[in-house]
Amino acid sequence: MPVIAMTQEMGSLARDVAQELAADMQLNDLRHEVLEHVADKMHVPQSLISRLREGKAGLVERFTTDADSLAVYTAEEVFSQAERGNVVIRGWGATCLLRAVPHVPCVRITRPLQKRVEWLMEHLQTDDAGFAGAEIHRSDTAHAARMHQLFGVTWGDPVLYDLVINADRVSVASCVAQIRALCGRPEFNETVQSRAMLTRLAMEARVRSALKANAQTRAVNVTIEAQPGQVVLSGIVLNEAERSAAAGVAAQVAGVSSVDNQLRLMAGSKLFTSAKY
Repeated sequence: MPVIAMTQEMGSLARDVAQELAADMQLNDLRHEVLEHVADKMHVPQSLISRLREGKAGLVERFTTDADSLAVYTAEEVFSQAERGNVVIRGWGATCLLRAVPHVPCVRITRPLQKRVEWLMEHLQTDDAGFAGAEIHRSDTAHAARMHQLFGVTWGDPVLYDLVINADRVSVASCVAQIRALCGRPEFNETVQSRAMLTRLAMEARVRSALKANAQTRAVNVTIEAQPGQVVLSGIVLNEAERSAAAGVAAQVAGVSSVDNQLRLMAGSKLFTSAKY
């Protein structure tokens, strides 16, 4: 079940490549489904999530939106879709989230800035090159900041990808052929071990999402380690109520048959069980 993670840069032709690749290999081309899932989980309009990702959100929107929830719910959906397989996942940090999975090729499609500006001018039906350039700069800056914040990486660093293609010199059809050829190489064959790794990462993401969605455990920040059928929780929580609640929430997640609760209480919590700080 092929899974391909791709970047999504404005004007790069990544969308064209992903759509042709999906049609050629009979895969799903995933992008807006993540938006719908995340917006639904956060109970906010899809347009807000789009503005935040593109760097277009206002000051109030940025400060009132929980960035941690956005990251957690995005990861859950990316891993969930990857676990189903037969998909091209474009954007949403998929190349960073999935690069640890051996059978998932991570691909960056890019073009020179001038070509991207020309693409946006044509797309917007404008002759204002300055405006188009500013829009692309804003989008790139937002993506770079998000990748650094979430994954501690420099956006665009070629070592993050298995394949980087300049769509100005390589046609869309040739991009598709190159990616398909890479998927067929032995390095990207799905194995029992690589499938198990993806299953583990997906389960950890589901548990983290469940903790974030529950009022009792929303502020809990613990380490989650998934094993076949079991989840291990470790770290420090405020009190026994949070410890029990975290284990209870994790136990309800699909695929979890048992929870090894190794959470420890904060040192002063036994003396001040009702104190929050």
